[in-house]
Amino acid sequence: MSFLTITQMQKAAAGIITPEIIQVASSEFRQPEEIRQHVASGTIVIPRNIHHTNLVPIGIGRLLRTKVNANIGNSALSSCPEQELVKLKNALKYGADTVMDLSTGKNIPLIRKQIIEHSPAPIGTVPIYEALARAGKAEDLNEELILQVIREQAEQGVDYMTVHSGILLEHLPFARKRLLKIVSRGGSILARWMKQKNKENPFYTCFDDILKICMEHDVTLSLGDGMRPGCLADASDQAQFAELGVLAKLVSRCRAAGVQSMVEGPGHIPFHEIAMNMRREQELCGDAPFYILGPVVIDCAPGYDHITSSIGATMGAYHGASMLCYVTPKEHLGLPNAKDVRDGVIAYKIAAHAADIALGRPHARDRDDAISQARAEFDWEKQFELALDPDTAREFRREALKESGKELDHEKKAQYCTMCGLDFCAVRISKEI
Repeated sequence: MSFLTITQMQKAAAGIITPEIIQVASSEFRQPEEIRQHVASGTIVIPRNIHHTNLVPIGIGRLLRTKVNANIGNSALSSCPEQELVKLKNALKYGADTVMDLSTGKNIPLIRKQIIEHSPAPIGTVPIYEALARAGKAEDLNEELILQVIREQAEQGVDYMTVHSGILLEHLPFARKRLLKIVSRGGSILARWMKQKNKENPFYTCFDDILKICMEHDVTLSLGDGMRPGCLADASDQAQFAELGVLAKLVSRCRAAGVQSMVEGPGHIPFHEIAMNMRREQELCGDAPFYILGPVVIDCAPGYDHITSSIGATMGAYHGASMLCYVTPKEHLGLPNAKDVRDGVIAYKIAAHAADIALGRPHARDRDDAISQARAEFDWEKQFELALDPDTAREFRREALKESGKELDHEKKAQYCTMCGLDFCAVRISKEI
C-alpha cells in the first residue's frame, strides 16, 4: 500500500471499496459503491485509526443513521481508570456509537490506552487537554508540544480528534460581547494563550503538520467549535459564525490532504434557530458531517439537561446533523457517573431514533413495529428485549406488580399492566371484540 492511499478517504477516491466501506454499507442497508462515493467526497467519514485493531467500523454522515457519542473521562478532582472503564461499558451497553475520552486529570495516557483496548467503537479525544496537563499552564503551550501529543495519541490508536483550529485571534473581541463569553474548555484555553502571547492559534498555524500526522495514521479530524454558544443569549452570534467560516476553509484543506473531517456544532440554541444552524453548516462546509452538542434549547433546567438537549438533538438530526454528542443530567453541575452516562445515552438514542424514523432511514421503524406486535400479544419478555433500555423496563414492570399488592400468577401478569388493570385494559378488550 502506498503512503498516498493510507486513509479511507484516499482509498475511496482511488476507487477502492475497503472492508470498512463494506461493513458500513451492510449495517446501513446501502450499496458499497454509494458509501465509497460519499467517503471520497467527504460527506461520510469512517473513523478508523489503523492501530485500533478491535474496532467495528461505523459511518457518520447525513445519508446514514444518526450516530450518538458519549463523553467519558476523569477530571483533576475525581475518577480513576477503573471507573472510566465502567462508564465505557455502560456507554456501549446502551448504544453509544462512539466514545470520547475527555480526561483532564492524572494518568491520561493509561486511561486512554485501556479505553481503546476495551472499545470496539471509535474513540475520540481532545488533544489540548493532555497538552495542557503536560504544560501545567496555558502560557507554556507551544506547537511542538501540541504536535507531540497528537502524534502519540494517533500512534496509540485514537480514531478521531477534536482540534479547535477555527478560533482565531481576531475573533476574541466578538466573545467580549457575550453573556457567558467562551464556554468551550479548548476554546477558552486557546483564547487565554492567544491573549497572553498576542499570537495566532497554534492549532491553526500548525494545521498542515496536524494533517500529516492524521494522514499517516488515518485519524479523522473533528473540527471543534471553540466559540460555541453556552447560553441562549449568545446563540447564533458573530463569534459563532466567524469561527464556522474558518472551519469551512479547514474542511477544504482536510479534503485536499485526503484526511477525513467533520465539523462540531453549537451547544445552546433556541428551538426555532436549530434548522437554520444546520443548513448554514451544510452550505458553508460542503455537507461535511455535522457533530452537534445538543443543542440545549432552554437554560433553566439543571439536572434535566439530558432532556432539554435531546429535544434540540432530535430537531438537529432531522435537519441534517450526522452525530449527536450526548448531554447527561450532570451537565453544568459535575462529572457524570456511570448512571449519568446511561441516562445520557438513552436520551440521545431516543432523539436519534426519532429523527431516523421521521427521515425514513432504511428499516429504522422495524424495532418499533416489533415491540408494538409484542405489546399486542402481551409478550412482556419480547418487549423488554426490544426496549432501548431493557433493564429499566424490567425494573418498572417488577415494581408495578409489587406495588399492586396482589399475588398474580404468570398468566394474569401477562395480560395487563397496572396502569389500567384487567377490566380496563384497552389492548385486551380490543382483542376480545
